[in-house]
Amino acid sequence: MILFWLGFFALVAALLAIDLGVLHRKQEEPTMASALGWTIVWVALGLAFSGVVYLMYDRHWGGATLHGTASDGPDAAINYISAYLLEQALSVDNLFVMSLVFTSYKVPPRYQHRVLFWGILGAIVFRLGLLKGGQVLASRFDWIFYIFGAYLGWQGFKLLRESEDDEEGHDRSIAVRLLRPFFRIVDADKHGWVFSLRLDGRRALTTLAICLVVIELTDIVFALDSIPAVMSVSTETFIMVTSNIFAILGLRSLYFVLAGAMAQFKYLKIALAILLMVIAGKMIAHDVQVVHDLPDWTWLVVIAGILSIGVAASIIASRGAPAEAAPDPAPDSPAT
Repeated sequence: MILFWLGFFALVAALLAIDLGVLHRKQEEPTMASALGWTIVWVALGLAFSGVVYLMYDRHWGGATLHGTASDGPDAAINYISAYLLEQALSVDNLFVMSLVFTSYKVPPRYQHRVLFWGILGAIVFRLGLLKGGQVLASRFDWIFYIFGAYLGWQGFKLLRESEDDEEGHDRSIAVRLLRPFFRIVDADKHGWVFSLRLDGRRALTTLAICLVVIELTDIVFALDSIPAVMSVSTETFIMVTSNIFAILGLRSLYFVLAGAMAQFKYLKIALAILLMVIAGKMIAHDVQVVHDLPDWTWLVVIAGILSIGVAASIIASRGAPAEAAPDPAPDSPAT
């Protein structure tokens, strides 16, 4: 199994190197077409990896075993796709917060890609630790599923109650005040949008670096939702880790696709809240025979169905919304 782990992380490293070192070397704002194209590429790669998962568990390569039956391959692939879709869905709410963070720190779009790249590297490291910790707890203490389920249910309820009016920009001064005793902090827009530099013989951090720290902390907070959620689908380490990382890899391009259309997905948050509560119910009732006996594809249908309804309702609502009327010219403006 160690060879598959090494191969997977070598693949991830190669993809990241190609992405930043070859395809995005220039600091420029991604176009909608390029962002959409790369989102399709990342999603295709993530879904295609389910074929690798199928072969591994179907043929028990490296001792990979799910149930020890002939259905290991199909069930493992279904679990992987379910976990991947679930992680992609939960990451959407993270993108809303990232948008607020970038707005708060006034980071131009052309520099946001670099912040997201390093943020994703940190997110991968943090997720690996959290996933391993969650798996150890679940394997030793069955009651942890009830705690995870209650937590997810509460988060879903909170998300359901939130409205767009409740979303406020992040107070950038909080992070600055916490780090200022340890580092000199300067405005990034006055120093070429770098993370750090040396001024008067002293190392200084820019507000771009503070923005990166805030995004890293934000991902850790959101991981507290996504880790228990993915464990409701599968507690198999390889499936949990690979589905999480492939979902994270596509976040940057997905962000630039959704950044200009966040407000149009008004019902997507409701769908995410309902999804969290459904997953919470599954975790709390994991010992109930009826729930335990449901085939794995049932949860794939439930996850895909809830997300599809949320996206479709948002698109229909945005099309039916009246367009804002253009402001009338000032009375003293000359006619054109």
